Amino acid sequence: MDNKNKSEQETPKIKPIIEAADSLSLGISIVVAVVMGVGIGILLKKFTGIGWTLWIGVFIGVAAAVLNVYKAYSKQYKEYEELAKKPRYAIKKQLQDDEDDEDYGEKKY
Repeated sequence: MDNKNKSEQETPKIKPIIEAADSLSLGISIVVAVVMGVGIGILLKKFTGIGWTLWIGVFIGVAAAVLNVYKAYSKQYKEYEELAKKPRYAIKKQLQDDEDDEDYGEKKY
């Protein structure tokens, strides 16, 4: 009993909360990146007096948002690859083995 209580205390209970906040932060970071880009565009327009410089800022914000999504995708893909290596979740290999067993050729009796 003492070992069980000790292992339960050692496992971090805040980890699921951090993972959920990380997923939530992706949506927030997209909005913040676009808003910051628009802010940069407004400042460029104000300092230069040229109207199209606003769109430079918008483009910078959208590019930053796309970069954030790509980084999140890469992180999730790495986790998927690590999970796929575990024998318990190796369904892809099992499916390939099942396909190899089937012979769709003409049968000769």
